[in-house]
Amino acid sequence: MIFDEFTANATARIKGKVSGVAPSNIALIKYWGKHGLQLPKNPSLSFTLTACRTKTTLAFRPIKTQEDSLSFNFFFEGRPKPDFHPKLEGYFQRIVPYVPFIREHHFEIQTENTFPHSSGIASSASAMAALSMCIMEMERKLSPEMTSDYFYKKASFLARLGSGSAARSIQGPVTRWGASSAYKHSTDLYAVPFDESLHAVFETYCDTILLVDKGSKKVSSTRGHQLMHGHPFANPRFAQAHRNIEQLKAAMQTGAMDDFITLVESEALTLHAMMMASNPYFILMHPNTLHVINHVWAYRKETQIPLCFTLDAGANVHLLYPDENKLAVKDFINTTLAGYCQNKQFIHDRVGVGAKSSIFV
Repeated sequence: MIFDEFTANATARIKGKVSGVAPSNIALIKYWGKHGLQLPKNPSLSFTLTACRTKTTLAFRPIKTQEDSLSFNFFFEGRPKPDFHPKLEGYFQRIVPYVPFIREHHFEIQTENTFPHSSGIASSASAMAALSMCIMEMERKLSPEMTSDYFYKKASFLARLGSGSAARSIQGPVTRWGASSAYKHSTDLYAVPFDESLHAVFETYCDTILLVDKGSKKVSSTRGHQLMHGHPFANPRFAQAHRNIEQLKAAMQTGAMDDFITLVESEALTLHAMMMASNPYFILMHPNTLHVINHVWAYRKETQIPLCFTLDAGANVHLLYPDENKLAVKDFINTTLAGYCQNKQFIHDRVGVGAKSSIFV
């Protein structure tokens, strides 16, 4: 079994509390379409963020072994959320073979976000990554000989079983997930950092998220992935992603900004094009999304500042730009783009190092 080398003491029972903080991430090469047990149809690559994050506290105590369902209570921002239970139950059932000790414990899960939930800022990614970090801290308590490499790879593996993109929220600043000829030792099972050849400009990159719509998405990411089954353009899209991740790797090694911008914006628009060509079809962008995009294109042409955009599966716009241009871009946002945001709200963020966790018993 994968990741079973430290499970000898995994049925031990302990009492305590652990905390995990994991960031959202924004995909530059989009993962859209999956198969099997949360496996991607194409490789993806993302920026790991800093300000948009989920904090989870996991209190645990021993119980008698459960036969079927797992024992837990879940609270979101201080309030019980029973409607989240089916998703969490499904997650726990998937990971039991890899962390069997969870059957021996009752969990109280307290979680909160620094950003609007279900608005297209990958809240499932940060939530499942934070919870996976907590579970791995429990396993490290049971198996203190565990290596850091094993810890992070297995945390990403477990996070993936809760939400595919959560695999990319464990480490940073740039993370890749999925088997690709562009990377040696790449795998669909977990995500890993880019590598040491990443150009310095991307280690401090900025991402301002324009909250065009703070409400829930019209269609969930899970439903969106399902629409790729039988999609007339699915196979060409998967082939395109393989080509694009190889080209983006070269651009992010050399700092070729024009190539980076072209690939990132094309990927964003392709994602939305796939949704518009699905059956049933969806338009996830709002009119203000398009206004922002056109302003970004005009601004870049006028100033030659390498500002670009990407989109997740929603209406909000991620503005990506080098740290050295942040003052000029922030001024542009305040004077031109803020009016297209709901209540003129946006989040200034930047790439970060990934998730953190700690245990206190």
